[in-house]
Formats: sequence, C-alpha cells, structure tokens
Amino acid sequence: MSHENIVKEALNALYHHPDDAVRSQADQWLQKFQRTIDAWQVSDNLLHDASSNVETLIFCSQTLRSKVQRDFEELPSEAFRPLRDSLNNLLKTFHKGPPKVRTQISLAVAALAVQVPAEDWGDGGIMNWLRDEMNSHPDIVPSFLELLRVLPEEVFNYKIAARPDRRRKFEDELVSTMDVALGILTACLNIPELKEQALEAFASWLRLRHRIPASVLATHALVLTALSSLTSDVLSEAAVNVISELIHYTSARNLDGFSAQMPLIQVIVPQVMNLKPQLRDSSKDEEDVKAIARLFADMGDSYVELIATGSDESMMIVHALLEVAAHPEYDIASMTFNFWHNLQICLIERESYVSIGNESLIEAERNRRLQVFRSSYETLVSLVSCRVQYPQDYSELSKEDQKDFKQTRYAVADILIDAALVLGGETTLKILYMKLVEALSGPQNGDMMDWRPSEAQLYCIRAISELVPITESEVMPQIMSLLPKLPHQSLLLQTVCLTVGAYSKWLDAAPTGLSFLPSVIDILVRGMSMSEDSAAAAALAFRHICDDCGKKLRGSLDGLFQIYQTAMTGEGSFKVAAQDSLHLVEALSIVITELPPDQAKKALEALCIPVVAPLQEVINQGPLVLGQKPAREITVHIDRLANIFRYVDNPEAVADAIQRLWPLFKAIFDIRAWDMRTMESLCRACKHAVRTSKRFMGVTIGAMLEEIQGLYKQHHQPCFLYLSSEVIKIFGSDPSCADYLKVLIESLFSNTACLLTKIQDFTSRPDIADDCFLLASRCIRYCPHLLFPSPVFPSLVECSMIGITVQHREASNSILSFLSDIFDLGKSSQGQQFVSIRDSVIVPRGASLTRILIAAATGALPSSRLETVAYALLALSRAYGVKALEWAKEGVSLIPVTAATDMEKSRFLQSLSDAASGVDIKGLTNPIEELSEVCRRNRTVQEIVQEALRPLELNLVYVS
Repeated sequence: MSHENIVKEALNALYHHPDDAVRSQADQWLQKFQRTIDAWQVSDNLLHDASSNVETLIFCSQTLRSKVQRDFEELPSEAFRPLRDSLNNLLKTFHKGPPKVRTQISLAVAALAVQVPAEDWGDGGIMNWLRDEMNSHPDIVPSFLELLRVLPEEVFNYKIAARPDRRRKFEDELVSTMDVALGILTACLNIPELKEQALEAFASWLRLRHRIPASVLATHALVLTALSSLTSDVLSEAAVNVISELIHYTSARNLDGFSAQMPLIQVIVPQVMNLKPQLRDSSKDEEDVKAIARLFADMGDSYVELIATGSDESMMIVHALLEVAAHPEYDIASMTFNFWHNLQICLIERESYVSIGNESLIEAERNRRLQVFRSSYETLVSLVSCRVQYPQDYSELSKEDQKDFKQTRYAVADILIDAALVLGGETTLKILYMKLVEALSGPQNGDMMDWRPSEAQLYCIRAISELVPITESEVMPQIMSLLPKLPHQSLLLQTVCLTVGAYSKWLDAAPTGLSFLPSVIDILVRGMSMSEDSAAAAALAFRHICDDCGKKLRGSLDGLFQIYQTAMTGEGSFKVAAQDSLHLVEALSIVITELPPDQAKKALEALCIPVVAPLQEVINQGPLVLGQKPAREITVHIDRLANIFRYVDNPEAVADAIQRLWPLFKAIFDIRAWDMRTMESLCRACKHAVRTSKRFMGVTIGAMLEEIQGLYKQHHQPCFLYLSSEVIKIFGSDPSCADYLKVLIESLFSNTACLLTKIQDFTSRPDIADDCFLLASRCIRYCPHLLFPSPVFPSLVECSMIGITVQHREASNSILSFLSDIFDLGKSSQGQQFVSIRDSVIVPRGASLTRILIAAATGALPSSRLETVAYALLALSRAYGVKALEWAKEGVSLIPVTAATDMEKSRFLQSLSDAASGVDIKGLTNPIEELSEVCRRNRTVQEIVQEALRPLELNLVYVS
C-alpha cells in the first residue's frame, strides 16, 4: 500500500474509528510519520490530489507547514524552487478555501521566506515576487493577502528553525520592502471586498515597528480608511485592530518622544473620542463596546505620560476612561485598570518630574497634578468598590467562577491602593466609610439585613490598610465601634476578622486602641467558632494583633493562653484547621518574646505543654505504636514546635527547651527515620531551634548532628542534608566546631557520592542532589577550610559533573551554582588560599567539564536553564583564562559545521575570551544564547549536537 493510502487510512481511523485504542494508535503513527523525510512528498501529493477530503487536506497542510518551519534543512538546496512553486500552486488551488488549509499554506510560504535569503528566493525577494504574482493572478489576490498578513508575524515565530542572523536579516528585508507592502494594500482598498483583509494585513505590518514618519502615516490612505471605517459594521474589527496598532506605534517613553508622533496622534485621538457616546449605547453589541473600550484603554496606556500633565485635552481621555470603568460588565471596566496604575506611578514618582527643574518647582508641579486628578480618582474609588460585592448566588457558582470572582476582588484591591496613593489613605478611607454607612442603612429584607454591601466596603477598607496613617483618629474609631455590631454571617465575619488584622498597627498606635482590644479579641474568638474559613481569617488576624500589640497584651496572657489551649487541644467549639493553628502558635510566641527573660522561660514551657503532651503520649505507648501512626498525627505537633522555636526570639529559652525535648526528638528520629514526611517536619523544627539558639545550643547540637549523620547512611533523607546546611551556616566558621563538622560533611558527601553514580540516580532522587549541592555551596561560603582539603572534594566535583544535565530544575541549578561557586573561589579573600587545591581537582577534568557545560547550553538542558549554564561557563573562563579557552575550543570543535557555523562558534569563543580578559560577565551572554538557539533550532540538529558532545560521558577521547 502506498504511503498516501496509509495516511488516509490512519486519518480515517483517527477521526472515525469507534475504538479509543485504535484512534490512539493512529494518532501515534501519524505523529511519527510527520517526522519522516517521506512526509514532504506524501503531504504535497495529497494536497494536489483532488480526491483528498478536508481532514486529509488539513493534516497535510499542517504537516507541510511544520516541515518547512522545523525541517527545511533536510532538503537538498535544489529542492527550494520546486517547493516554492508547489506551495504557490497550492495557494492558488485553495484560494477559496478551506480557510484552515489556505492559512497553513500561507504560513509554510512565510516560513520558507524566513529561512531563504532574498537573493536565493529570486525575483527580488518575496515581496517583489508576491507583487508580481498578485498582478499576474488578480483572481487569487485574497490568498496572497493572507500571505501578506502572516509574513511580518513570522519574524517573531521562534518555531521556525532559522538562525538568529537569518531572522534579523529577514526582518531587515521586510522593513526595506515596507513601501511595496503598503502599496499593494493601498491598491486593494479600491476593491470593496478586499478592504477588510487589507486593513488586517496593515495592522500586521505595523507590528514591525518600522519607523515610518508619523507625518506620512497621518495622511496615508490606509490610516484614513481605518479611521473612517470605525463606525462601519462590516469593517469595525479590522479598523479597531489598525487603530490599536497605530496607538501603540505612536507611544513614547518620554514627553520629548511624543513630539515627533504628534501629527498622527492629533489625527487618531479626535476620531476615537467621537466613539465615546457608543459606550452608553444600549443597542450596541457587547463585542463592539468591548472593541471601543479597548481603543480608549490603549490610548490611556500608550499616552499615560502625556495624560499625566493634566491638560484639558488629556482630561477628556480620562473622563472617557472613567466611563469605561463605569461599564456594568467587569471585563470591559477592568480594561482601564492598567492605565490607573500607570497614571498613579507617573503622578507619584519623582522620575516623572526630573525635567522640570529644582525641588520646589517639582513639588509645586506634583501637587498641581495631584489636584487635577483628585476628583477622577475619587470617582474611580466609588465605581470600583461595588465590584467586590458577593453575588447573591455565590454559593451556587462553580469553583472556577468563584476563583474568577476572587481574582476580581484582588484586582479591585490593587486599584484601590493606586487610588489611595494619589488621594492619600485618609481621603480614600472616608469615601469607603461613607459607602459602608450607606450600605448599613440600606433596604432591609424583613428582619434580615443584606450583609453583602457592607462586606464589600469592609473588604475595600481592608485593602487600603497599609496607606491609612496610624494617627488617623476620625474614621477608624467609628469603624472599630461598628465591627462588633455587624451580623454574624460567615463570609462577613471572615472579612471583619481580616480587617481587624489589617489594622493591627493602628490598634497599637491609636490612643483609643487599647479600649478596642477586648471587643476585637471577642470578634476573633467568634470567628474561630463560626466556620473553617472564618477561623482561618481569625487565626491570621490574631497573629497580626499579637505581633503589633504584643506589649499591650502582656497583661492578658492568661486569656490568650486559654484561646491557645482550646485551639491546640481541639476540645472547644473552635474550627481552626491544623495549618491555621500555626498562626496562633506564632501569635503567642511573639507575645512571649515581649516578656522579661525569667517569665519568658516559664511561658515558653507552658506554650510547649499542649503541643508536647500528645507526642509524649504516643512515645509512651512504645516503638510499635509510634512507628505505625500516620505521619500527619505526628507532624501536626512537630510543626507547632517548629513555629515556637522560630518565633520565640529568646535564644537561651529556646536552647533550654530543645535540650529538654531532645530525648523526645531522638525517639522520633530513631523510630521513624524511614518516613520522609515526619523527618522533614522534625528537621524543620531542629533548623528553627538552631537558628534561634545559635551558640546557646551547647551539647544538643553535637547530639543532633551525630544522630542525622548515622541515620543518613541508612535512610538517605534529603532533609538531613538540609538541616546540616543550616548548621554549617551558623557554626561553619567556629573553630571549636571544626572537628565534628569535618566528620559530618565528609560522611554526608561520601555517602551521597556513592548514591549518585549515574544520571539515572540524579533523575530518581533529585531532592538528594539538590540538597547535597546546596550544602556544598554553603560549605564553600562558610567553611572552605573544611571542604577543599577534604578527600571528599574530588569525588564531589566528579559527582556534580555526572549530574549537570539532570532535568529537575532545582537539582540542576544547585549543581551549576556549586560549580560556579568553585570557579569564583578566588574572588573572596577567604577562598584564595584554597585555589591551588581547587585547580588540582578542576584542571585535570577541565576539558570534560567544559564540554558537558557546552552540551547543557546547546540542548542537554532546557533553554530556561541557559542563564545559569552561561554564568558557569563564563565564570570558568574567568577563573582559568587561556586553559578554559582551549577546553572550550576542543568542545565546540566537536559540533558539526552543519549544526553551527565557524562564525557562530567563533562568536561564542570570543565571549569566553572576553570573560577571561576581565570584561564584565553581564554583557557577554548574547553569543552563548545565539549558539544555544542555533543548536536547538530543530530536533534533528539538537540530536546531532548532543550525539557529538555526549554529556553523559565524563572521559571522552578527542579525535582531531
């Protein structure tokens, strides 16, 4: 059976066979087929076959487009002309459709033009060829117009496997033929049925940002047609796209830049302003209103620096944008949000005024502008604050719709912050307070008040809390007095609790703050009892209150402990989830920190009791019970201890507590060392104890390290490495700890090196690789005297070379950072004394290490990792100079010339040479990025490069 028939049968199975397994098999076969060399001819044949159905045509046109984009280099050079002519014939064949097929063929021709220089294309390049074809075949013009539209778009299509140089030249070729393109499009305006296509193509060419003078565009037939078509039902979408591009085209970074664009701006703005009445026209289709709103939003975003001057003309645009912001549809109103944010920046930040003169002139102008925009932002606050009101049917909404509504609230909160930065927190608060009072005195539903309007205003009041001065004395006392009187509705109570937490600094600073604290605590207790969501909000607010009002609350410790005890034991009506209970632990820990040292020690003991008791009870039941408990039943208590150690800022008290609790910790370490979740929790608690106690840890630190060192050999838990990193950070430079830290790191590193002997080991245990090399980097920083002379250092470097190309992001970054830290060793005075030891390990491995890093840059690692790889290569070059260049030359010489040209390799080597000469590394990454792009331009090239560089072979024999 011919390939053509097999493809047809596979497509028939894919779209019509009832068996899922058969459809999946057909899909896999077709995908493999698309990667074969035969796909070129088969697709071309089927596209020229009049009997091919639509499914076949769409598949083959997509295949041909994909082959041209990614695999054009597969073809011999003499195949270009027949391919171009065949695609041209297909454009003519499908000029009446199907549209999807015609688009794919257009994209294929455009991709061909990106990769073939104008001189090789013939006929003076693609634009002249296209003009001649359109003149010769006027009936096919719609097809050619589509090609004309996609051509400039493909400049930025990185799926096309073009070299960076060629991509830049293609853009230059298009820019140089802009007049030809605009001439063709202008001619098409004379044919009514082609106007819309011509305008869409014009919008596409404007995206090239070629600087056609604004004065020329202001009188150009295409621009005038687009402006006059804004009110046309048929052409409005294309016209809007053109005007939108022209608005972006005329934007500038400063006021001086706008002067050159003024001839065009003065033509565009009045025409767009004429559309303002249509924003309120109820007969208008929503999509049309959205398109008009988009133009106003584009003007706001592009001309914000001009608008910020506050001229009469600019205020007309601002008033139009307020009308957009007032539109009942959120999707339309929110189009203006970016403008209000950027305008706020222009009004507030000093950089906007530097050209004005001295400080007094700047201040005067700033105040003038703020005054001009004051009423606009006041109106904006009133408009957006109602957008956050819960819908009546909120509980019936889908999870996705509820998530969208929360995103709306976050966006409105951001806008309110922008408004408060312009108006001042107090003014914004007054507006919102008046809206709150209005909501509370609104229509009643029988005996029930609608809680939603007041919740919305409270949410807004909470949003601006950071900008309300702690000295505010007019509105905040009234709000705090109102809060206890609000209805006990779950979502409202949640917002009340969060509002209380947001204004904790005000409660601490206000003269009347202390008098509000009892009612505030009552609200939070009520919140903890209402629902899980309100309990979560109350717990967070409780933490903020204790953090900011800790000194005021010292006398209420018994009451606070009672709340804490109830939440920890779960005996009362509280609905505080385990994760949220950590806020309460943190809250009490912060209050304890405010106590005198002797009281703090006793309070810390009391704080630990309800947390330690359930752990001790489990341990007392014996190893079997402890070993069989679900991890969550253990970690919930350990996580609370971790928070206590983290937030009780009293090193001696915490050191005493960890010493007292060490037998309990050791029992859990010994029995549950196999359980990653428990070990991570326990190591986190130990980390915070070490961080807080530091040198007060005494003998406990030795016992802790001995424990994890022994357990790591057996269970290889990555968190043991992570805890060791913390210990190294604090004790690494302490001479009295040197002996046992040396034993620790040698044991951990030698065990890890035995675990990670091949790339598959890194892939299966990336967490160990990540934490191991994070620990190694920390050793370089805090105790190089222990790492570099150690016999484990060479095996650690060898281990890192094996793992460089691991696909796991964090593990790969840790390894690359470790190598960069080694290369940068000479930059620190502490590290210079170990450079000779470093060199004795790196130099014998230099060629292999460089080759693996080049492989990582050219495709062995994802391109998102390139910045880290590039830094490692440049740091290596800086450290080893001429040697590193020799290693790099050896490495890139392995890349076949079909994959990367000598010029591309030479530019790459030059960047390394510049780094070796001391040039700042920051400016040297472009040639590395270009070589990376060239070597990844398609799958075939990437495979060729990796096969040549073989990054998984540490010792590659070079054959010259």
